[in-house]
Amino acid sequence: MTNAFQRTLRQHGLSPIRRGAVETVQVNLGRRCNQACRHCHVDASPTRTEAASDSVIARILWLLERSPSTRIVDITGGAPELHPAFKELVRSARGMDLHVIDRCNLTILSEPGQEDTAEFLAAHSVEVVASLPCYGSDNVDQQRGNGVFEASIAGLRQLNRLGYGQPDSPLTLNLVYNPLGPALPPDQEGLQSAYKARLMEDFGVRFNSLYTNTNMPISRFRRDLVRHGQLDTYTELLENAFNPAAVSGVMCRGMLSVGYDGRLFDCDFNQMLDMDVGRDIWEIDSLCENVPTGIRTDSHCLGCTAGAGSSCGGALQ
Repeated sequence: MTNAFQRTLRQHGLSPIRRGAVETVQVNLGRRCNQACRHCHVDASPTRTEAASDSVIARILWLLERSPSTRIVDITGGAPELHPAFKELVRSARGMDLHVIDRCNLTILSEPGQEDTAEFLAAHSVEVVASLPCYGSDNVDQQRGNGVFEASIAGLRQLNRLGYGQPDSPLTLNLVYNPLGPALPPDQEGLQSAYKARLMEDFGVRFNSLYTNTNMPISRFRRDLVRHGQLDTYTELLENAFNPAAVSGVMCRGMLSVGYDGRLFDCDFNQMLDMDVGRDIWEIDSLCENVPTGIRTDSHCLGCTAGAGSSCGGALQ
């Protein structure tokens, strides 16, 4: 059955999306998190218990050794740092000379048991991609919970002291912006300038780049849209804002997402919708081979091609 995204591609004379070489493997370690954000497409929270087993971690590492096109391991969750094997995965991936990204919510750095996490990330040259939906406390706390902004600033300062985001430092710190509600993100370059000015002026915080991400109408954010009678309006907004130029840069073209249960997905969003590729990590011998090249799509994919486009690395245009 044709969905809204496929229809839109056809209307613009575009072919279905296909995967090329798998350069990035995104690993979801589970859904446990110390936060429960309104926009979270993973439905992560402190009460979730899903987590990758030791056998899943071992198999992922085995596959990475046999996947020559893969250059990046992108670790996410939940809060991935809460997984007992997080540091093992980082050490092993860095030992293969792979670039490692930690999708960090910043507040995790001040949680009990995480006192050495920031130092560990710095010692292994892990790129930190951190969520910070605004440079002011009111919007952040409204989206993510009371006190989150203050804890996030504390986390940023801790990373800055270690060299993250500092001029001429090899330690990369990027921030992620998500709109508070059913709207497209503003211009990424302009918002980045505002973030840099305000965070430095108000808190003495530095970072490298800001990524603007569109909220996907799935999971917790979708339920919030339905509750406020905004789902149809938001879906129409995404469809009307379709940008043909963004299609060539969508992240699923060079990515494979591994779920905590070992199933394979085209992206993290498809993972949350249970739209796997029909294979798991025990059915393949390499992340570069025996993986279907066709991408499973649905209406939520319009979020990646609306406006300036949206990906794990921010705007596409």
